Amino acid sequence: MIHASCVALEGRGVLILGPSGAGKSALALQLMALGARLVADDRTSLMPRGGRLIARAPAAIFGRIEARGIGILAADALDEAEIALAVDLGATETSRLPPERVFTAQGCAVPLCHGPATGHFPAALVQYLRAGRIA
Repeated sequence: MIHASCVALEGRGVLILGPSGAGKSALALQLMALGARLVADDRTSLMPRGGRLIARAPAAIFGRIEARGIGILAADALDEAEIALAVDLGATETSRLPPERVFTAQGCAVPLCHGPATGHFPAALVQYLRAGRIA
């Protein structure tokens, strides 16, 4: 179990990491507004399966996401998702074309992006999930 949120688009999950107050739920909500579905908010269970990293929500918070200033919202959630990308909101990206980075958990490695310094970050993540990154 880690302190992270997770949403998925077209079967590909993005794990949103960062310290408390970094905007994990806010980014998850932005991605949900762009078509992603909630997997887990604030706490995410990670497990390896066939060399892939799988995310699930604890039963107590399944289908719920916090919207600061509004409250706990219901969401049409997925039971689980394979993580295709991790985002660390605790680090700000300063490079225009950043190097490839990796997040490792449960013996599985997935690409890692640092948090944004620009407003197009949610849209860029959606495109990443749909088509990937060109090396």
